[in-house]
Amino acid sequence: MAQEIEKKFLVKGDFKNLVTKSQRITQGYLSSVPERTVRVRIKGEKGFLTIKGIGNESGASRYEFEKEITVEETKELLKICEPGIIDKTRYLVASGKHTFEVDEFYGENEGLIVAEVELESENENFIKPEWLGEEVTGEVKYYNSMLMKTPYTKW
Repeated sequence: MAQEIEKKFLVKGDFKNLVTKSQRITQGYLSSVPERTVRVRIKGEKGFLTIKGIGNESGASRYEFEKEITVEETKELLKICEPGIIDKTRYLVASGKHTFEVDEFYGENEGLIVAEVELESENENFIKPEWLGEEVTGEVKYYNSMLMKTPYTKW
């Protein structure tokens, strides 16, 4: 079983001059129930099917299964997703031995920018860049599956 451990933060400063790579991402959800979210995503020129389990008490750790599928398959699955598509650009920003994934959202989530860092354990130390804001790990409203239902611009 693959376990994903990550912490999530709001972004409060300029990070774009530190970006090493970026990709546009479009994604939808076949299932958005907390016990099992099933996501399809086009990331750059690739398609993915991802299943995530419910998070632990802190919200930092949960089961994750991901499989690459064709972009054509992804586009077909996007047609039957729940209402609400997530559109964002993901930027990669190095910080010490870690890489932050910074997501800048568009559409109904315009104005929201969040950063995630994957860790080996929940207690692992990492360098917090100056542009990193408040930690929102485990705050359900920041999950992409919830942003599709209740977009940032409607909070």
